[in-house]
Amino acid sequence: MDRVTRTTSSRLPALDGLRGVAAVIVLFYHLSLVARPFLSPDEWAWLTRTPLKLLTAGTESVLVFFVLSGLVVTLPALREGFGWLGYYGGRMLRLYLPVWASLALAALAIALLPRDLAVVTPDSWLAGGNALTVSWPQLLQEASLWKRSYDVNNVLWSLRWELVFSLTLPLFIVVARALRRHWVFAASLAALCTVTGRLVDVDALVYLPVFFLGVLMAVRLPDLRAAVRAWPRVGRAALGAASALLLVASWLGRPVEGAIGAEVLWGLAGVGAAGIVVVVIGSPTAERALSSRVPRWLGGISFSLYLVQAPLIGTLAFALGDEHWKLVAAIGIPASLLVGWLFHLAVERPTHRLAKLVSRKLQASSTESTLPAGSVNQQITGPYSGLGGRETPRSSVKSPS
Repeated sequence: MDRVTRTTSSRLPALDGLRGVAAVIVLFYHLSLVARPFLSPDEWAWLTRTPLKLLTAGTESVLVFFVLSGLVVTLPALREGFGWLGYYGGRMLRLYLPVWASLALAALAIALLPRDLAVVTPDSWLAGGNALTVSWPQLLQEASLWKRSYDVNNVLWSLRWELVFSLTLPLFIVVARALRRHWVFAASLAALCTVTGRLVDVDALVYLPVFFLGVLMAVRLPDLRAAVRAWPRVGRAALGAASALLLVASWLGRPVEGAIGAEVLWGLAGVGAAGIVVVVIGSPTAERALSSRVPRWLGGISFSLYLVQAPLIGTLAFALGDEHWKLVAAIGIPASLLVGWLFHLAVERPTHRLAKLVSRKLQASSTESTLPAGSVNQQITGPYSGLGGRETPRSSVKSPS
């Protein structure tokens, strides 16, 4: 969910657009969960077991966010003069403050519009995955981002993994650099880990290797981009189509829920996410499409949209009743975009400014303690991207859980 328009050597504005599209797909996914009890088996099969699944591939879109975070957060850390103390200070602020604000909004909505199970379908996502009341212990647990499941704001499960990745970024970079020349082996090992994680139900094995695929892209970015651009257009199109299908392959024609083959394909969804990012990096066609005004605007508010849409959809569905899912969708889509934009202006932007200030001060204090007097101003704290925003001390460009 990280935003970037400049890297160490090139501009990648299309990544903003990709992130924006992925955030909208997550919104569609939650709306599909509201509608599911009222869709016939054939309608649900058409929605989930055909390529139409790409329109509601919510969890799979989060894997795209993870690859983007691995790429975008790593790039500035590869620069000479990068400051780790400043990175950690700014990164934690940019992760936690918007999360806390989203929890406050969700808790306020639950308090003002009490939720009644009688108005929603039993055993549905609304009934089983959304908090009916809120207590301080529950809020504090979800605010810590160390909880495994989240009911006040469902999407925070992914921010938990963004936090783990952010804290362990130096280790990821060390491993990626060590395996830079053996990138095929490294990427294959990451894919094997994600598949194993699905088979043995270990979330860390599922998600952290997906971040690593993004880190691996970062350490090889110039070569990677040049190689993909050298492919014929049909080759890039084929890679994009294959990656998109791999992203949702576990759903397509799934004969038996929980079958080993489906779990293996589910584990390979992270590889599909990485393939999509590779195409966006190297395809002029994808770059033009995703750099246009609407995708870029969506990318600009994507982190805020991601944080607010699930509680908003849940509140609407409990208020209207999930049998009115079409009305929930008709109101929820524009409302989510509006609230996401307002959240971006009121919370995310001020958080970016504060994080940038704290990062600069921490970096200055660390250089003052290690450099001779008068040399601090020569140290450059390179821009580094956090979740859904920018942190660019010496640049006006815009640049993640």
